[in-house]
Amino acid sequence: MPPIRITGLFIYPVKSLRGYSVASAELDPFGFVGDRRFLIVDPTGKFLTQRALPRMALINARLSPGTLTISAIGAGSISIPTASDPAAPLRAVSVWKSEGLQAEDCGIAASAWLSTFLGLTCHLVRIGEKFSRANLKSAARTGDNVSFADACPFLLISAASLANLNDRIQENHGEPVPMNRFRPNLIVEGCAAFAEDTWTRIRIGPAATGGAAPSPRSSRAEGGAAPDDGIIFRSAGKSDRCIITTTDQLTGERGKEPLKTLATFRRGEPDPTAVYFGVNLIHETKTGTLQLGDTLDLL
Repeated sequence: MPPIRITGLFIYPVKSLRGYSVASAELDPFGFVGDRRFLIVDPTGKFLTQRALPRMALINARLSPGTLTISAIGAGSISIPTASDPAAPLRAVSVWKSEGLQAEDCGIAASAWLSTFLGLTCHLVRIGEKFSRANLKSAARTGDNVSFADACPFLLISAASLANLNDRIQENHGEPVPMNRFRPNLIVEGCAAFAEDTWTRIRIGPAATGGAAPSPRSSRAEGGAAPDDGIIFRSAGKSDRCIITTTDQLTGERGKEPLKTLATFRRGEPDPTAVYFGVNLIHETKTGTLQLGDTLDLL
């Protein structure tokens, strides 16, 4: 059988704004470096997403060395430093059950730009030196942290799973949906549809298959900079999908798919009222680099 390979890597600098694809991505204890390190909150500190504000899909968010730039057609752009600023005011913010998270306020200009575009008062915050958020998933262990992502640092989806879903949508006389509806961090090819549901631990790296020499690109979470032969991930279960998947990520418009079709065949454990697509991952190897073309082994 041909190896399972990484064919897509994506970073979303601001939670619920547009992300972008990359050829390689570095890891740190929170996930991909730069991924969901910024968050938009209301005046009480509650996180805002496309669930309530589909217009957020129209805002681009891009990283360059030392800078986050957010922009939208007709609204111009604004740039914000990515580095932690010990002098920045702190805001207590919440993401689902994680409350009282200490995040750095990114300033009046960013707040004004976003408030004008979204039509409500909001603030942009970033992860800084005071931020700490433990992963609350049952699969998490001591030392497993997460950024402003919903629950886990990574979401993986196979191309075969999307193809299977789109075949079913078209059988129901609907329009197929692109992968960006699901906002994955990793896309893989070379496995059967929904095979990822069954994976418990995986290793990804250039030496993941074939008995090649260990790769120097990553280091273990326990043991400093010792060379490793890949980056190890642990499954945190299937991903429960929400209304964001029905939002066109280019226009902000909503429809019924893919939730309408997913609801016909992707219910089950652990919550029979939920619909699932893709899997959440926790990285056991806390540093390293992934690249397009890396291979995946099941452990």
